Amino acid sequence: MKRYSFEPHCNRAQSIRLYALRESFSKEKFAGATLDRMNLLLAVLFVFPLFPSSHAPAVFRTRIDTSAGSFVIETYRDWSPKGADRFYELVREHYYDNSRFFRVVPGRWVQFGIAGDPKLAQAWRHKTIPDDTLKVYNKPGYVAFSNTGPRTRSTQVYINLRDNSAVNDSEPAFAPFGKVVEGWDVVEKLFGGYGENSGSGMRAGHQDKLFEGGNAYMDKEFPKLDRLIRAAIIPDR
Repeated sequence: MKRYSFEPHCNRAQSIRLYALRESFSKEKFAGATLDRMNLLLAVLFVFPLFPSSHAPAVFRTRIDTSAGSFVIETYRDWSPKGADRFYELVREHYYDNSRFFRVVPGRWVQFGIAGDPKLAQAWRHKTIPDDTLKVYNKPGYVAFSNTGPRTRSTQVYINLRDNSAVNDSEPAFAPFGKVVEGWDVVEKLFGGYGENSGSGMRAGHQDKLFEGGNAYMDKEFPKLDRLIRAAIIPDR
């Protein structure tokens, strides 16, 4: 019985296919081609397709565990395809884990999305995505990306605590991609005593210290902020 050495990022079936192709290449004569070159070609062909896709499912749920309890966001890709894909990518990369709800204005919105690790936050800060067409409105419970204008959505997300459609629906960059479907009471009790003074919104221009200092800065200057412990995709049943 043949023994196969499994390749990184490959499952058993893929490793067997890779082994078989290498055996085939090693037995055939290619003008000027060495086995090392074939291995390099195989690595390109096999490894790159194996990276996880950031294309979000049509509908998916994300559980957000916080220091105040847990809530669930249901995302609909057809509402905001690029926004849904980015949120899906960030959650799967654990970008939001161990961060803070740095902007909570009672009766208006809750905002999060600056990573607690400054290096991670800075690495993603300017990775922006194009706008989506606005299809649903910024009503209570609906979730969208914050921005500073067209084509500037990156990582920061807000939850509408009231109907903000009169203000936000005039700009496609505020297109909601999902809504809170469980744990609304948790969202409403996130600490909002600092209001706009603990970083504020992207357009106010007061977030540099949050990006530079991360959790260490926020915990020192605004110790009552609620923590976002983890965000995880809920598996389909």
